[in-house]
Amino acid sequence: MADVAKLAGVSHQTVSRVLNDHPNVRAHTREKVLAAIRELAYRPNAAARTLVTRRTHTLGVISVDTMLYGPTSMLYGFERAAHDVYFVSIASLPALDRRSMLEAVDRFVGQGVEGIIVIATHDSGVAALAHVPPEVPIVALGCGTHASISSVAVDNEAGAKTATSYLLGLGHRTVHHIAGPAANLDAQERVGGWRLALREAGAPEPLVLAGDWSAGSGYELARQLAGQADRPTAILCGNDTMALGALRALSERGLRVPDDVSVVGFDDIPDASYYMPPLTTVRQDFGEVGRQALSVLLDQMAGEATTGPRVRVATELVTRQSAGPPPAR
Repeated sequence: MADVAKLAGVSHQTVSRVLNDHPNVRAHTREKVLAAIRELAYRPNAAARTLVTRRTHTLGVISVDTMLYGPTSMLYGFERAAHDVYFVSIASLPALDRRSMLEAVDRFVGQGVEGIIVIATHDSGVAALAHVPPEVPIVALGCGTHASISSVAVDNEAGAKTATSYLLGLGHRTVHHIAGPAANLDAQERVGGWRLALREAGAPEPLVLAGDWSAGSGYELARQLAGQADRPTAILCGNDTMALGALRALSERGLRVPDDVSVVGFDDIPDASYYMPPLTTVRQDFGEVGRQALSVLLDQMAGEATTGPRVRVATELVTRQSAGPPPAR
């Protein structure tokens, strides 16, 4: 900093003000300092700054080691929301149980992270959250209102209910559901929304078929449905990847989508509009999930809240060509 100050012809304090984006610096002076910083390739010493300010400007994220669209999109959405002000350190764990959760929290606390996000989409992860020390600023993502701590989640139940009601409104007698794994909280809430829509409409309630989020499971379960004597005319899939498998299985059976069977997904992954036919699906706003999670976490870090906020982020039904009225019988 002394070298930058000497080259720019300003005081050490002025360099500090520029680095901290202080408003009381004239534009001409600020530009001289920035030019000197560029010329000298100066980089602030983060370790020294931490010693002075007692802040690391680092947040931690604990997540299960997965490439599934939902959890990875939550992670990306939070990192994008935080990146202008905070570094984000990630602990990707094989499983979220009590031991691994507490070890990850202890490691982050030892590194001086100022707050922690946990992407907990399974029952075991939510149960482990109950054992985190209450003084640690922490917010759960992807667990709906199931966690005992502050949480931010997509409103899965409302999204599935809207999609099911849409299919019923097209004239289908009922809607079959290819769901995600039974222990997954997103899957549980989507089943709940599907079931609620059927009951409100007085429609028959078929058995839930549980997949594993993969295209393969959607394919196998859709093959089962297509082989039934009373073949479904509408299928809600728990995610777009299973919907892709369902489309393949129905095509192999000689069934046209949506003329014979309507298919709706959940996620609106980037490829959904390129399926054949383009997929009607429920869009999740992961950018808003990230922004809301950061806001709730910052409130905790500032001591303005300890537990409580359970934020639900609305979904949007995106209608394309994979859903239509049932065939005439």
